[in-house]
Amino acid sequence: MQLSTHFLSLQNPPIPFLSPRHRQYSLSSGRFKPKLINSVASSPDSRSSELAAALQSETLKTLEWSSLCSHLSPFTATSKALSLTKTAAIPIGQCQEESQKFLDQTTAALHAMEALKLEQLDLSAIEDVSGILHSAASGQLLTVRELCRVRRMLGAARAVSEKLAVVAKGGSLERYAPLLEILQSCNFQMELEQKIGFCIDCNLSIILDRASEELELIRAERKRNMEKLDSLLKEVSVSVFQAGGIDRPLITNRRSRMCVGVRASHKYLLPDGVVLNVSSSGATYFMEPKEAVELNNMEVKLSNSEKAEEMAILSLLTSEIAESEAEIKYLLDRILEIDLAFARAAYAQWVNGVCPILSSKECEVLMSNGADNALSIDIEGIQHPLLLGSFLRNFADFNESNSADPSVLDEKSGGISAVKSSKGVCSSPVPIDIKVQHGTRVVVISGPNTGGKTASMKTLGLASIMSKAGMYLPAKKQPRLPWFDLVLADIGDSQSLERSLSTFGGHISRICEILEVASEESLVLVDEIGGGTDPSEGVALSTSILQYLKNRVNLAVVTTHYADLSHLKDKESQYENAAMEFSLETLQPTYQILWGSTGDSNALTIAKSIGFDRNIIERAKMWVESLKPEKQLERKGVLYQSLMEERNRLEAQFKRAESLHAEIMGLYHEIRGEADNLEEREIALRAKETQKVQQELKAAKSQIHNVVHAFENQLRTANSDEFNSLIRKSESAINSIVKAHRPGGSFSFTETDAGVYQPQSGEQVHLKGLGNKLATVVEATEDDNTVLVQYGKIRVRVEKNNIRPISSSKRKETISPRPSSKRQGEQNRELPSNSDATTSDAIPYGPLIQTSKNTVDLRGMRVEEAVHHLDMAISQRGSKSVLFVVHGMGTGVVKERALEILRNHTRVAKYEQENPMNYGCTVAYIK
Repeated sequence: MQLSTHFLSLQNPPIPFLSPRHRQYSLSSGRFKPKLINSVASSPDSRSSELAAALQSETLKTLEWSSLCSHLSPFTATSKALSLTKTAAIPIGQCQEESQKFLDQTTAALHAMEALKLEQLDLSAIEDVSGILHSAASGQLLTVRELCRVRRMLGAARAVSEKLAVVAKGGSLERYAPLLEILQSCNFQMELEQKIGFCIDCNLSIILDRASEELELIRAERKRNMEKLDSLLKEVSVSVFQAGGIDRPLITNRRSRMCVGVRASHKYLLPDGVVLNVSSSGATYFMEPKEAVELNNMEVKLSNSEKAEEMAILSLLTSEIAESEAEIKYLLDRILEIDLAFARAAYAQWVNGVCPILSSKECEVLMSNGADNALSIDIEGIQHPLLLGSFLRNFADFNESNSADPSVLDEKSGGISAVKSSKGVCSSPVPIDIKVQHGTRVVVISGPNTGGKTASMKTLGLASIMSKAGMYLPAKKQPRLPWFDLVLADIGDSQSLERSLSTFGGHISRICEILEVASEESLVLVDEIGGGTDPSEGVALSTSILQYLKNRVNLAVVTTHYADLSHLKDKESQYENAAMEFSLETLQPTYQILWGSTGDSNALTIAKSIGFDRNIIERAKMWVESLKPEKQLERKGVLYQSLMEERNRLEAQFKRAESLHAEIMGLYHEIRGEADNLEEREIALRAKETQKVQQELKAAKSQIHNVVHAFENQLRTANSDEFNSLIRKSESAINSIVKAHRPGGSFSFTETDAGVYQPQSGEQVHLKGLGNKLATVVEATEDDNTVLVQYGKIRVRVEKNNIRPISSSKRKETISPRPSSKRQGEQNRELPSNSDATTSDAIPYGPLIQTSKNTVDLRGMRVEEAVHHLDMAISQRGSKSVLFVVHGMGTGVVKERALEILRNHTRVAKYEQENPMNYGCTVAYIK
């Protein structure tokens, strides 16, 4: 296959201009990704580079850079530029020279727009053919439409270049040089464009006959063959129609072959004809006449040859595009750069922006030597770009809806100040001045809440990034600021639940990372430094951080409510103060920055304007007055004195409590020792009683013996009449002796009595299995041989033969006095006699010593159960004894019921409620 002689000598031109610089700006290299760190790729510390990239990305998000980039979207013309602005991926200068180049391109684009006026560049015709280039390079065959898209792109790019060249010739070449340099080394592939145009008609999307000689011959031959075949089929179809074989002459194509239609009943009219197809009803046959077979064969052959030749032409053009892929991609990148430059220029016109001056360190040194008040940052009347963009959009919408009424627009000093509508007034952003003297490294901004501190700091951050990206600033005159390699911000809430960071922890973590990656050319922005913690520690930490930053960054701007940070300027000249102005007349912030001043937070004034309760405000003012520095010493003295008094009081209470604890523990150990020796005392008491009984028995026997001996002596000397009187006298003496030594109410308990003994509820019995300990019968049934008894807090069911009743003498016996002890005089006390006593002599109660026998514990019981146990305990206590009722603290239900029973019980003389020495226990005195 050979193309037409018009292109026989056409070969691909050499590519001497495809230098490494061109490859750097290709789309495949990701040139237009937002690489803000110029040393990331070459930095040996990969962790520091990754951290710097992450912090820069977070800063762009904090400053809402993506929203600002979206303001450029309406001014872009190509799809690639639109995509970059939507994704906030527009190029940002990685060095000062690159940023200056972007600014120069924006300036040149502005000049070109002024020169072109109504005949603006048409960049919308330049399609993004990157996908087509990739398909061609990967070996895929391009279609006719794809080849036409490449041709249109090349033609549109060449038209842009020619139009810019015409504009440059009509004016100063230097004004448009930055734009012309973009396309200076581009290869517009005019030969490829002409070759595609020569071979393809892009209006009809077909390959022309002149594309190759072979294609031209094939199509000519096919045309002649088709004429013969068409003439033959017309004759046959007419003859079939005339013979009644069809309603009207019909020539059609079936199975890629030309044929005629005939009724099924008349197919004999075409003898030796080939049936190619049958209609759906079966009434019509589509037949190829015998004479047309050879012509149809030739048509199929020529058609295949034509397709093969077209594929060869498309393959040749595809290979040409694949070989030119690098040059075309480079051209697309340069067109994209042109489109972004004109978008930045249109944005500058929209916001009435001015070109910033990027100053270097050398320039700052020269300026500082030439003037005492040289400024490293001098931006006058700048408006927040995002607020201004939103205002301009709202104004445009309002202007369109109210274009018939010009009275709603108010223009002052050549600019729109406000839009008046029925809904109110929408004001434009307040312009501010940012002026930082040379040598200043830290700026501390103070002032009221909602005063604009954070917005002013964000404005400076956005202005720095906009100047690096070649964008004009919405300011007055000609702003000047340094070129910052990194813009690092800690603004907003850095709380992270995933990383377990509090608000303060998030801020400190972010500042720590900023200190790690910041350089001498960096801009650091910190909002509310040292906030979220103790004020004294926050001030100390903030001061230390600022001391560190002033020697390691180009500029650090921080906002704070700590007045101590504003005093740093008095010690070092590298610090500068600024305050947000607040109008005390209107009680509203003016959003203006007062450089060199310090501002109050005006929290109380703002709270009052919002509508806080007046009493709250007045009390807050009193607190503020008491916290003034001149009253701090007095307040500290009063506080110290009160703390010392409280300390002395607590020490005295501690000593009293310690002494009381020692006394209580001594009494506890004494009672515990007596309780442990209870069995030994009982044995000794029994032995003593036994000895006493034996002595009394011996004395009684001796007395009776004396009476008998005296009776016998008198009997010897008495006469018979005196016998009866002697006998009566002797019996009377013996009876007196027996009566004197007989215990009252005593009885003996024998095994026979035990067999018929039936315990009663509430009765005290001896437990044989527990060493004859006393227990109380809780439940006794006649049909069961077991008894439920309670010993202390323990309840157990035992057999009846394992218990024995106590003697009646012991039942009536009161608590005998304990052995004397060192605290007997303090603990034992006699109480007045019962009011029912018949004598006036005082009857003593038992000693006030709590033991298990004179204690009933109601804690943990229900009210009914507690009532039963308390009533039973009162009934079992002997006369003139005490009962300790332990009811605990709890909800008070059991306590109140217990006190009610003690108050109304006939056997209770009186009771003493709990005291500080015995919480949860009431002492009852039994009659």
